[in-house]
Amino acid sequence: MNNDQEVKLNNNTTSPTDMPETLTNSIYTPAFLRNYIGKLMKVEFLIGTTNLQDRIGVLLEVGASYIVLRSVQDGNLLYCDIFSIKFVTISNQAFIYNPNLNSNMRYY
Repeated sequence: MNNDQEVKLNNNTTSPTDMPETLTNSIYTPAFLRNYIGKLMKVEFLIGTTNLQDRIGVLLEVGASYIVLRSVQDGNLLYCDIFSIKFVTISNQAFIYNPNLNSNMRYY
């Protein structure tokens, strides 16, 4: 992805003092996850009543009802329903996504 294609996220118009408590108090999932923006994670979603699907990516943004991951498979953005999340594994390994290496999708 070159600079012309760079995606701008976190376009909310509310200031931190105007944010709802669910985004500021870490007893709520969105606020907890906001502490890990930029981290590599595996997020497991419950689809229906018995089907778990996982996605692996770098957490880019957290809203009141969604998260945005940058997929490690192809670099695409994944907009995910926060209410379907059942498990989150947060990597403690150093992870750097380099958008200039998009042609080979290399991560180091």
